[in-house]
Amino acid sequence: MKDAPKGWPRISAGVYYEDPSKAIDFLAKAFGFEVQVKHEQDGVVVHSELTLPGGLIMVGGVASPHRPGDVWRKSPKQLGGANTSALFIYVDDADAHCARARAAGATIAREPETVDYGPEWWSDRGYEAVDPEGHHWHFAHRVR
Repeated sequence: MKDAPKGWPRISAGVYYEDPSKAIDFLAKAFGFEVQVKHEQDGVVVHSELTLPGGLIMVGGVASPHRPGDVWRKSPKQLGGANTSALFIYVDDADAHCARARAAGATIAREPETVDYGPEWWSDRGYEAVDPEGHHWHFAHRVR
């Protein structure tokens, strides 16, 4: 199996928003993503890459005049809050990360808590946040 392109993890996700430019700003402020690429054409985000150490997501619009056939792209906001996937990300300190997300306007759906899966497994401390368009994000740090 060949390596992924330089700077890319082997797997990454695309997340769709009605206003991708605004979403990119929110994700950077609330969750600490760094904008690696934000390519706009005619005022529309046509490609973006946001990174956290060890991971990369792409943020795009639900509709684009540059890709009129992509009518399948939807934001949870357009679907009554329905989500077909969620992202799980390890961070250094889930409590501090939660405070940052809350201060930036994220809705905290589940406050930080420690979940112990038993002595033969592991224990994580994490929380769940919802962004302004309804995507659910899970953040945690390993306790044991």
